Amino acid sequence: MSARARARAARDSRGLLRQYDAVLDVHPALAERLRPLRAEVAAHAAAFEEGTASPTATGSPSPTASASAPPTVPADEKSALASLAAAERNLADRRAKALLDVPGELARLLAGVAAAGAAHAYLLTKGDR
Repeated sequence: MSARARARAARDSRGLLRQYDAVLDVHPALAERLRPLRAEVAAHAAAFEEGTASPTATGSPSPTASASAPPTVPADEKSALASLAAAERNLADRRAKALLDVPGELARLLAGVAAAGAAHAYLLTKGDR
């Protein structure tokens, strides 16, 4: 159970990383704002991958994963940031719910990463109020 949960968490973080990359490709002017958050998401993926039986399986996108359609990015920056914030919130909520089903150390890791995701969502939208 725990190995499967770690692999899923790593995959989810890699998916979020692809969303950050897609936004950066469409809106390079957001790089300064997004680069630190993206780096944390990459660190989260690596932390989850450390506990998997086969880090190479989840460590980098497979050819099949890279061939999948890139995430859709809104044309305006504000909407692109809002979509990233929504993705961060959604993933943080799913991770918070998963805490009940995983053992100690993984639960602590999920809790910390969920909290970071909630903070990212706030930072992505704080200038919009």
